[in-house]
Amino acid sequence: MSVPMNQVLRVGAYVVKQHLIGRKRYPLVLMLEPLFRCNLACSGCGKIDYPAEILNQRLSVEDCLAAVDECGAPVVAIAGGEPLLHKEMAQIVAGILERKKFVYLCTNALLLEKKMDQFKPNKFFSWDVHLDGDKEMHDRAVSQDGTYDRAISAIAKAKAMGFRLSINCTLFDGAKADRVAKFFDTVMAMGVDGIMTSPGYAYERAPDQAHFLSRQKTKQLFRDILKQDPARTKKGKAWKFTQSPLFMDFLAGNQSYVCTPWGKPTRNYFGWQRPCYLLGEGYAKSYTELMETTDWDKYGTGNYEKCADCMVHSGYESTAVVDAVKRPWEVARVAMFGPKLDGAMAPEIPLTNQRPADYVFSRHVETAMAKLKHQKPALVDEVADTAD
Repeated sequence: MSVPMNQVLRVGAYVVKQHLIGRKRYPLVLMLEPLFRCNLACSGCGKIDYPAEILNQRLSVEDCLAAVDECGAPVVAIAGGEPLLHKEMAQIVAGILERKKFVYLCTNALLLEKKMDQFKPNKFFSWDVHLDGDKEMHDRAVSQDGTYDRAISAIAKAKAMGFRLSINCTLFDGAKADRVAKFFDTVMAMGVDGIMTSPGYAYERAPDQAHFLSRQKTKQLFRDILKQDPARTKKGKAWKFTQSPLFMDFLAGNQSYVCTPWGKPTRNYFGWQRPCYLLGEGYAKSYTELMETTDWDKYGTGNYEKCADCMVHSGYESTAVVDAVKRPWEVARVAMFGPKLDGAMAPEIPLTNQRPADYVFSRHVETAMAKLKHQKPALVDEVADTAD
């Protein structure tokens, strides 16, 4: 595991405090989406399928910092869209760092070299570069040639400037374990500080619906990949993951976790998203309203059809982190020996009682569009950069 020790200690102390005061539901990571617009159109993405009027909207610096204060999570992941298209992103990051929050700025890296000088290395800050495999795998995943090479160049510059940097690797059906393992070897050789990996989530609006992994395929894929970790084979530099060992154990089929959707609440243009980062089933005007009025039991694998195949970190990493605090001996065992990669897997959650999917995407879009008709047209930030 390559999570910085100061983050491990702070988050661990935060979780213990929540348990001591008897708080049942609390946030670990704020998923902050200051905009939806992106300079890529990835086939597996369901975040950019909005009318131009909505894609042109931005959360202000004040909106973003108010969300950080309102939520109180110790970690903030800035996602999108592409955050570096926001002309005030450096101010947003600076304001969050002043609050001593850990910040992970997610980016496809197309603008990273151009914008990097606006930021400074900080022990609370990390770039999180999306890199979905080797050159062919990544360029195919993002539907644009040349993106891998630009990301690699930006990674090298960021490390030379002293930034902490991890990669975010999403895997889809058809991924080959040997090839992914070689890619992990490659990024470790680049000097990145860690790898965050997860199966892709089956966004209902994603252009490519044919290549999302089922839970069973996910578990077998990660077992096959992890068998090639140099930590086991002694044939190279061990992979470092920016995720809890118990989450990796879950991906390998050894934990029967249920998701913790409130662990990573999302704030974007529409408001506070129900129930999680991946599902936009409605929006609350405040964080308190989100927590108090969401029917959390309606969601999650086994409860809702849209959640059936999900094993994504945004839902399950929080579960693993809380479990690690409750069972430190278990996380120590997995950290020392690695996940079990052979034999029976943990029981799967039955789907017999899940409720059918409710397709509600158009409702909040229509509401937002009606509201925008009575507002002045938004100014598009960094228009020229969208073509970069």
